[in-house]
This record gives sequence, structure tokens and C-alpha cells, in this order.
Amino acid sequence: MQNQIKKMNTIPYYHQIGKEIEVFEQAYQNKIPFLLKGPTGTGKSRFIEFMANKLGKNLITIACHEETSSTDLIGRYIIKGTETIWLDGPLTRAVKEGAIIYLDEIAEARPDVIVAIHSLTDHRRELYIDKLGETVKAHKDFILVASFNPGYQKGFKELKPSTKQRFVALSFNYPEEKIETEILINETKIDKATAKKLVNIGNKIRNLTELGLTETASTRLLIDAAKLIHSGLPKRLSVHVAVVEPLTDDIEIIEALKDLCDLMI
Repeated sequence: MQNQIKKMNTIPYYHQIGKEIEVFEQAYQNKIPFLLKGPTGTGKSRFIEFMANKLGKNLITIACHEETSSTDLIGRYIIKGTETIWLDGPLTRAVKEGAIIYLDEIAEARPDVIVAIHSLTDHRRELYIDKLGETVKAHKDFILVASFNPGYQKGFKELKPSTKQRFVALSFNYPEEKIETEILINETKIDKATAKKLVNIGNKIRNLTELGLTETASTRLLIDAAKLIHSGLPKRLSVHVAVVEPLTDDIEIIEALKDLCDLMI
């Protein structure tokens, strides 16, 4: 498990797509848990960083995976010198301190994590610490945010409907061409013509459903390519290493995508 605590001095760049800022602000005001749905690289994590900074709140991010357990989140006893002491986990700290906790890819975590957060996602707003026999009431500023990648392609884990219904939910997808071009320019300072070509490449790959890619060309990958181009790496090579290679290990698909991208940039 990885967790990060962030409080940035400058607001990270974020380009609003719809009404997501207004929706999050109202959810935060009402302390309703918030769920972000969408494929990898569509700006879910960036959005939460942006909102935490905008609201002036600490953000604790947990990158969930198949080994993430409730103990990792809630806390455990550790040996310090000759003593055994209790160490709060990131979820417990967030509950006590009034931070925003962000469980990234929550569907990847073990089932006991879902059980542990249930009492935080309803009217109780409390966390039961089994090993201490204690119940902690959430700070008035605490809110739980989670994200997951819906099974839009084979192989992704799903959240149970009973869990999803505990959240206000918002779907994220790839931005329209004009907005995605603006994002690339703002993130990397690349010229507009090249940014447009990269966006066109991204859209072309996203429409190649017959390739059976587990993931497709995300905005994040396009930004990486733009950064490499802006710093001086040749355009075609930048696209090869930042967009094509991360998508697949199939040699034939890689060569086909490289040929396609070379024609477009």
C-alpha cells in the first residue's frame, strides 16, 4: 500500500469538463462520500488534488491494490524499543484530523476494506477500530472519496451496487478534442499544432477497439509524449515510447500502432 499526504501551495492545473467542481463542492458541504468512475488517465486523481487545494484541505491518497487490507488503513500495533504502541493508519488519521481521504482504485482492495468504510459512508460517519475496541466519530471536515475503473473492458473488478449506492458518483472520460488540446498545451507548453496531432493520435487509438487493448491512449500518456517532444526528443520517438509501448507488449500491435502514429505526426 502506498499513501501520500498532500497540501500544495499552488493549485494544480485542472480543466473543468462539466459541472464536476460544483458537484464536489456541494457533496463536500453535505459530507456525502464521493465516487469517481472512469478509465485510467482521465484526470480523476488530478481533480481530487485540485479540489483539496481549492478547499484548503489536506489530502491523503491511498493507492489500493489486491493486498490493501483494513489493517493497512485503520492501524496496527508496532514494537518501539521495549514498548508495544498503537499506530494510526491513514484512514484513522483522516477521520480524526478532518482530511480528505482518497482511495484510488478501491475495487482492487480486499473485501474487508469495503466493510471497514461502511460506517463512514452512511449517517453514522464513524470508524470502528476493532483492535482497540473503540469507535471514532469523524471530524466535521472529513470526507471519503474513492475511484474505480469500471469494467468497460474485460478483466476489471467491479464494485457491488450496495457499495456504489453509498456514494455520490461522477463519471470521467476523455475530454473532447478542443479541451484535451488545451490541457496538453497548459501542462507541457507544447505548440498547438503538435498538441492537436497528439490528440488526434489518442482519439484514433481509442477507436481501434478491434485491437483488444486492456487500456487505451489516456490523456496522461499524451501529456508524457508532449513533455518529451517539448524537451527535445524527436516527435515520432516520443510517441513510440510514451504512448505506444505502454499500451501493449504484443510486437505486431506495437509495430502497427507505430506505423499509424508515424503517419499522423
